[in-house]
Amino acid sequence: MKNILQYINGITETIEKFVVFLSILLMMANSTANAIGRYVFDKSLFFSEELNQFLIVAITFIGFAYAVRKGRNIRMTAMYDALGYGPKKILMTIITITTGLLMFYLAYKAIFYVIELKNINRLSPALQFPVYIIYSIIPVGLAVAGLQYLTAFFMNVTHKEIYLSHDVTDA
Repeated sequence: MKNILQYINGITETIEKFVVFLSILLMMANSTANAIGRYVFDKSLFFSEELNQFLIVAITFIGFAYAVRKGRNIRMTAMYDALGYGPKKILMTIITITTGLLMFYLAYKAIFYVIELKNINRLSPALQFPVYIIYSIIPVGLAVAGLQYLTAFFMNVTHKEIYLSHDVTDA
């Protein structure tokens, strides 16, 4: 069972890295092509800003899930760092479970937002692309982040070390 979970974890990590890398690469190519078109040919790409907005959604939500996986998410640690081992362990356990549940709640709410976008048949202005397809990455990213937080919670409950994520311990 542990090997299967590690295999799935490896696949999802690879997908997250690929999506973020490809999105950043496409954003760079799109922005460069638009700048060249505007300044050399006096013609901007009509879809450039819209495509970059879609790519930012992917980078933000999949990148957030990846940051949580690596224990690199933003944390306020001034008070946390001043605590001893026991209070740190308790606090991190509480933080991971509450944040994980919050991520699942936000993913749940985001699903309804995506469904509403689909029901009203909202299309992007320039590309006339259904925006619900792009925005469906929001609940996915939030749910994956929630899974990462819950994994850290279970690691904190079942191990002596303080876990920031499945693989990252607090040094």
